[in-house]
Parts: sequence; structure tokens; C-alpha cells
Amino acid sequence: MDENPINNEVMLQKGAVSTLRGIFQSFSYVGPAADVAILLLGTVEFSLIATPLAIIIAWLIYGLWMITPYEFSKFKSNAGSYYAYSAGATPSGTLGPFALFSWMGENFSGQSFGILGVAGFIFAISSYISGIPYLWIAFAAVITLYMFVLPYLGIKISTNYMAITGILELLVLLVGSIIIIIRLGAHNTIAPFEFPAGAIGSFFFGVVFSIVDFTGLGTVTTLSEEVKDAKKKVKKSLLIAWLLAGLALIPASYALVTGWGLSNITNYAASPDPGLVVFRNYLGPVGFVLLIIFTINSYFSYGVSKTNAVSRIWYSGARDGVIYPKFMSKLNAKHKTPGNVMMVWLGVSFILDLILGLIYGPTTAGLVLLTMAGIAIIVVHIVSNTSLTLFSHNYLKIKGQSSILLHYIAPTIASALGFIVIYFTVESNIATYIATPNAVNLAYLVIVIFSVLWVVIGATLVTLYYKYRRPKVIANAGIYDAEVDD
Repeated sequence: MDENPINNEVMLQKGAVSTLRGIFQSFSYVGPAADVAILLLGTVEFSLIATPLAIIIAWLIYGLWMITPYEFSKFKSNAGSYYAYSAGATPSGTLGPFALFSWMGENFSGQSFGILGVAGFIFAISSYISGIPYLWIAFAAVITLYMFVLPYLGIKISTNYMAITGILELLVLLVGSIIIIIRLGAHNTIAPFEFPAGAIGSFFFGVVFSIVDFTGLGTVTTLSEEVKDAKKKVKKSLLIAWLLAGLALIPASYALVTGWGLSNITNYAASPDPGLVVFRNYLGPVGFVLLIIFTINSYFSYGVSKTNAVSRIWYSGARDGVIYPKFMSKLNAKHKTPGNVMMVWLGVSFILDLILGLIYGPTTAGLVLLTMAGIAIIVVHIVSNTSLTLFSHNYLKIKGQSSILLHYIAPTIASALGFIVIYFTVESNIATYIATPNAVNLAYLVIVIFSVLWVVIGATLVTLYYKYRRPKVIANAGIYDAEVDD
């Protein structure tokens, strides 16, 4: 485990990413302003006035999930992140292909949040724009091109952009929320932080939606090979990004729900742009315009963060010879970025989003794909949680660095919570289709079934192939550590 088997002519740019840039790689992936504008609708629909409590619980659950990358980042700096951690957890490397294939399911579906989400948001603002046929395709093409160009030009350029706009986005959400809360005056109440009586099942399904809001907080680990002094600073970036995500979304959820009016909360999710309505009512035209600007930028910065993360994951897999072809391990000589991966991934993603967007419209297509993204990434977390326990048992125990609480108990609880979230997702979509068997609900049901088959059957078959046909490949997978001398 102390040798690097990699000898590429061009390497990722070591030491290019500071702690601040790492923080906003993760924070931008969350896309808090875009969450406030779109994803929060799903939480409010089920958790109603208790939405702020649902957000808090989801944030704490995700914090528990962040223990695994936090702990692994102390011992390995590899762009493969959860894939590399899983592969290196045992001498055989068996969990590597399973994690990588499962993550591929999220990679091909989660990008719809940016590519299709921005069109859905703009359409919600203007009925005139939404009435122009196929205009959303132009929006999708523009953001896809942006998602390629900025990350391709270098990790410093893309992370600088995310840090600057991320700080401004956080300030707009936090200051705006505080002003709304102050203007609410006597209408402020603790009711949004109380468990709803008689609706616990619906409330916790709202928590499921809220968990998706925090997806991506661990992606600074994909920049591990480029972070300066990674084994100390990646864990710091993870912790601060998690705290900032809570700071951005928890006060905002309270301000929006209470500002909308608790007695009228059932109409919140029915509105195409309730976040904008509340900001306009309490902050006037300035607050309204600022939220629009930073929500649109939130989709773009999410897209840049997504490209950074996915390109490094695939690059790491291709470098190891796992799933992805070797040409994807080639880096641009000038910018030191995985340009081949970016072109292939974004090309396939755009075509997939285009097909589903033409069938269901951009907003519905995006939400359908995000259902698969949620299931797939939770499975990746479950695999990596298991890997942390195995890594601790196989390697840390003999060094006296094993922790019962952090390496055994916490990952087990985190995985159990992940299974619960998947169960609620599957059960809810089945029940919804049975109750209302229309085309859209069928799409959700099909994507849920496909997602489960992808991670259970697909990932298992890929794992068995490497285990029995290419055992030496996975035995060496995930070994590379950027902070070990070549």
C-alpha cells in the first residue's frame, strides 16, 4: 500500500487546490440556491410546515455519511474517491468495481439537475419563455458547453469561479433569510421545528427529498490528488462545506415556509416558483432579481463541480483499468485535466437528457433522472461505509489506528439509514403509481426499478467479472496515493 504503480507522463496538477477551493467544490455541487428554488418543493409537499425540521434531520444524516470520506481522506489521496477507497479496503479490491459501476448510475442521471434544471427554473419564471417550443434545448446546450469549457481549462479556473460565486450565493441566501425572518416579526414560531402529529410517514418521506439536497458534499475527495496537503486539508474542506450547506439551507427553509404562510402551506408545492414569490414579497425587486441570478448561477456552478468530480472518478477508474477504457486516463498536456472523459460523459449525458426531455419535458425529465441519482449515490455511500470498516480491520487495526465508533458503529448506522431511504423511495413510487397510474408516475416507477437492477444486478455482474476474469487488475485498483512518492 506504500507504492504507486502509476507512471503517467501527465499528472493531475498537484497542490493546485487550496482549502477554500476544496470547500466550494463540495458546496457548489449542493447548489443551495437551486435547491431553494426547485428541490425544496418535494420536501414541502410531504413535510409541509415541518420542512425546516426535515432539512435539519437530512443534514444530520448526511453529516453521518460524511464520516467515511472524512476518515478515508486521512489515509489516501486518490481522485477515485469512494471508488478508490472501496477498492483499497481489501487486498482483493473486490468492492472497487461495485462502487464504480453504482456511481456510474448517478453520474449519468445526476447531471440532469444542471442540464435540465436551469431550463425548468427559467420556464417557471416566464410563461412566455416556456411557451416557445424546444427553447429548453438551447438552455441545455449552453449549460452543457459551459460544464465542459470551464473545467477543461484547469482546476484553478473552475474552483476559483466556484469559490467566488459560492460565497456570494451563501450571503444572498443567508442575509435574505435573516431579513425575511426579522420582517416576519410576531409571525415567527417554533411550529416548523416540531414533529407533525399523525403524519410521521409523510414527514420522513420529505426527509428523503431533503437528503438529495445535500448530495455532493463529499466531492472534494475527487480533487484529493490536486489539493495542497490533501491528507490534512480535504477533511477540513468536508467539515466546513457541510456546515456551510446547513447554514445556507436551514434558515432559508424556515424563512420560505413561514414567509409563505403556515396556514397556506399546502399550496406551496403547487406554485412553480414559491421561493421567488417569498423573496419578492419580503425583499422587493432587489431580492427577487438576486435570487434569480444566483439560482441560475447555482445550476451552472453545480455543473462545473459535477464535471470536476465525474471526470476525476472516471479518470481514476480508467487509470486502474477498471470499467473505463485507457484513453480516458489521458490528460490534456497543457491544462492537466481529463478532457477525454469530459467529452464522452457530457456527450452521452446531453443525448440522454435530450431524449427524456422531449418525452416528458425538461422539469419532469430532470426529476425522474434525479430519482435514479439518489438511489445510486446512496448505494455508493453504503459500499464505502462497509469499505471503511473493512479498511480499518485489514490495515488500521494492526497500526493501532482503528476506531470502534468511527470505523464500525458510525458507518453501520449510516448504511442502515441509507437502506431506509431507498426503501421509502421504492415503496412511495410503487404506491403512487398504483394510486394514480399515469404516464409520469409510470416513468418514476420504471426508473426506480431500473435503478435497483443497475446497482443490484449490474454492479454484481461487473464485480464478478473482475473478481474471476481480471483479479490482478482489481487487486491493484485504488492503490495510487498522490502523497506517496512515485
